[in-house]
Amino acid sequence: MHVLVVEDEPQIAHIVKRALEHDMHVVDVAHDGHDGLSFAETQSFDVIVLDVLLPGRNGIDVCRTLRRMKIHTPVLMLTARDALEQRVEGLDAGADDYLTKPFAVAELQARVRALGRRKAPIADETLEVGDVTVSIAAHRVTRKGREIDLSPREFALLEFLMRHPGQVLTRDQILESVWGYDYSPLANVVDIYIHYLRRKLDRGFGRKMIRTVRGIGYSISD
Repeated sequence: MHVLVVEDEPQIAHIVKRALEHDMHVVDVAHDGHDGLSFAETQSFDVIVLDVLLPGRNGIDVCRTLRRMKIHTPVLMLTARDALEQRVEGLDAGADDYLTKPFAVAELQARVRALGRRKAPIADETLEVGDVTVSIAAHRVTRKGREIDLSPREFALLEFLMRHPGQVLTRDQILESVWGYDYSPLANVVDIYIHYLRRKLDRGFGRKMIRTVRGIGYSISD
């Protein structure tokens, strides 16, 4: 599954990320409410792990905003052990479950798996740029009707590019939106995955979909 973790305490965020990756999930991390909301708006997640006490916008406000925007991704809310009022307020705001701190890693993993199984079916959103079509809910990519098999991270990268057709996206923008804050800005992970994506997307086709803008970043257009 693709999981978003919104947690401002670096140590806890690291523990949660490692635990979920151990369960073979793709995990993105945001460290405040504003960034968490931005991630949830621009990408498709199967589960969101959301701390209540966040800088910028608290978790309850983020959850309430997501539900107003008709984003129904299951939310697991992290709360303080003695904060009964927070738990009630979070559930009323649209959270699906809560876990109190400190928590056992095994319980966190089990609750995320359970929420993933409970995820309600949603109408598939389709993105189209030129002859490339991406079906978000179905996690399916085709070009001129030919299916293209992408890894979860390659899919997230293509989805981000296709949500901004014709726009030049910097490496930092791509890094923050697709990988979160877990890589150094100096890492060449963006360039590596653009190479992977191009190899799969353009194989057998004459026209290249992704354009390099030297010194700035990348753009996709028809």
